[in-house]
Amino acid sequence: MLDKAAAFHLVMGVSFRLLYLTVETWPTFRADVAVLFGKYLPHHGIHSDIVTGETPASEGAVPWEAGAAFLCKVSGGNVKMRLTMFLHGLRHLFGATPDRYDAIQVRDMPVLGVFGLLTARLKRLPFFYWMSYPVPEGQIALARERGLSAGLIKFAVPWTCGRVGRFVLYRIVLPRANHVFVQSERMKQDMVARGIAAARMTPVPMGIHLEDCLPAEIVPASNSRLAGRRVLVYLGTLERPRRIERLFEMLALVKRQVPQALLVLAGDTVDDVHRAWLKGQAQNAGVADDVLWTGWLPTREAWRYVKAAEIGLSPFPSGFLLDSASPTKVPEYLAFGLPVVCNNNPDQAAVISASGAGRCVPYTADDFADAVCELLELDGQSRSNMRASGQRYVAENRDYRLLANMVARQYESIFLK
Repeated sequence: MLDKAAAFHLVMGVSFRLLYLTVETWPTFRADVAVLFGKYLPHHGIHSDIVTGETPASEGAVPWEAGAAFLCKVSGGNVKMRLTMFLHGLRHLFGATPDRYDAIQVRDMPVLGVFGLLTARLKRLPFFYWMSYPVPEGQIALARERGLSAGLIKFAVPWTCGRVGRFVLYRIVLPRANHVFVQSERMKQDMVARGIAAARMTPVPMGIHLEDCLPAEIVPASNSRLAGRRVLVYLGTLERPRRIERLFEMLALVKRQVPQALLVLAGDTVDDVHRAWLKGQAQNAGVADDVLWTGWLPTREAWRYVKAAEIGLSPFPSGFLLDSASPTKVPEYLAFGLPVVCNNNPDQAAVISASGAGRCVPYTADDFADAVCELLELDGQSRSNMRASGQRYVAENRDYRLLANMVARQYESIFLK
């Protein structure tokens, strides 16, 4: 169902089109691409032609309903893939015409952002930058964590890209963009500290597609290992910055009070070495038989494990890279009525504080274990109240229909000046 603002745009025929270059390949699990831009913004007259790579091994073609999809085939290692997408983006930037596009937008690609900005200025179009993650700092951190022991190339490439990206992003792209969309209020504050004008930034937190996420229609996972267990679920990436190994230490502590506890990790890492290391850490903590590794799953299949769980876990270690994030898993858990145990990432701490649907504690094994045990001991009425409070908060604050309305108003304020 369309809201009144969206219906107005359909009736009045007001329409704008973006050339949207994104680092996320298509199809993507990122809801702020697939749902916000692909589904809801077109209802408000904001269409986009997406320029990116085609997700390898995707099962069949997925239409991009917001406009045209200009996809390139990507293969090989990360460096080759990024170079292919960069050249693909350049081709479409140079071919962009003002009679088709009302603006150019680049997401999470600082160097391509320079060319997007230049193209927009030459063709007298507005330029927007969408920043969901501090990419340059992430590349530098990866290089430092790998060190030279990983080999000169694996160290030098992210280190160089990070240094170059940091210079062009903060010195050229963001100061000159017509508007910058950031992931969270904390990221906005970080950018203000770097000299970017607050009035030219809009925080867009992660939300959930409530029309698609209907808990009553999701059947709990039937995996035999879930039978008779008190299920804790973690939904998302297992990459190094998340420090998932602390959850194994937490689980060992929880099992002293709740022997039936089982941790489901519904996600994965692209780093085979790190995955093997994580499994070794579970073994060392004595909980290898109490951890269920699902790997990456289609969204609705992952939700079946959420439906089977009693508590959702959302660890985001503190630091510049993750403090500015807006974790998707928290609104997902709340939409399913799960109480959440998370740490003090600013965005998720605000969600838990406002909803009262969980516990926000320091990310230590002891603190997470204490919070999990407390929630597992809740009586039925307390659990029911928490479930209703979390679901109400998501419906009133993190539904993508509401977020789309806010983003559309921001675009219009620029286009209609």
